[in-house]
Amino acid sequence: MPRLSEVTAALADLWPAPLAEAWDAVGTVAGDPDAEVSRVLFAVDPVQEIADEAVKLGADLLVTHHPLYLRGTTTVAADTFKGKVVHTLIKNDVALHVAHTNADKADPGVSDALAGALGVRVVRPLVPDPTDPSGRRGLGRVCELEHPLTLRELAGRAADRLPATAQGIRVAGDLDATIRTIAVSGGSGDSLFADVRAAGVDAFLTADLRHHPVSEARETASRQPLALLDAAHWATEWPWCELAAAQLDEISDRHGWDLRVHVSKTVTDPWTAHAASNPAPTSTFGAPN
Repeated sequence: MPRLSEVTAALADLWPAPLAEAWDAVGTVAGDPDAEVSRVLFAVDPVQEIADEAVKLGADLLVTHHPLYLRGTTTVAADTFKGKVVHTLIKNDVALHVAHTNADKADPGVSDALAGALGVRVVRPLVPDPTDPSGRRGLGRVCELEHPLTLRELAGRAADRLPATAQGIRVAGDLDATIRTIAVSGGSGDSLFADVRAAGVDAFLTADLRHHPVSEARETASRQPLALLDAAHWATEWPWCELAAAQLDEISDRHGWDLRVHVSKTVTDPWTAHAASNPAPTSTFGAPN
């Protein structure tokens, strides 16, 4: 069995820490570098439910996309929820490793996994990494559909192929519009609208879209309509867990490690229910009687 330091070194080759944004916190959060690793669990969020799942599974290493501590802290007391996660992991000899924006920019990375889940072909990064001479790394991906779909059909495909959440898929645009090209970005993507417009795509699928950026993007794109699809943050990043697990499986086989690699199916999206609006009476909007 490999030691933790060997496994995390392999993960660092997949998702180099220098790729991470300056504000990010990636790498090993907890764990003894000399401890042996036989079972690994991948998940999006390092929340208590996932920590408990790792313990129940008998995992020696938990790899998450989101950091446990993104900003500084003065306590890991167990009466705080993050402190309780730390205590749970350490008491049960479970290491924690984080791959966040370094996994977003990697080749392949989070948005490649999202594109794969949607069944679209990656053409290039949406925001290329200037340090990558191959032009394959960066944030988001510009993709092509195998054959054109209407926005309605594309939204249905996204709803069918991404993990189910309370939110589902929100859509802005003409449902009968023809979509041939799409930009995708796992996680929060409304800071990328300028890049999306520059890419000249027909649609953009991401998460956490807010009212004002969406409104401005729709108005700005009046001459070139841009369809928007807003999925749950967790759902757009979960496909990466399967990709990452497959990558580690391949590394394990290559090195002759006896690793058992798992992907958590636990839904950690914080939204738990959705109540659709009831159609309002037409007279409310001043329709003729």
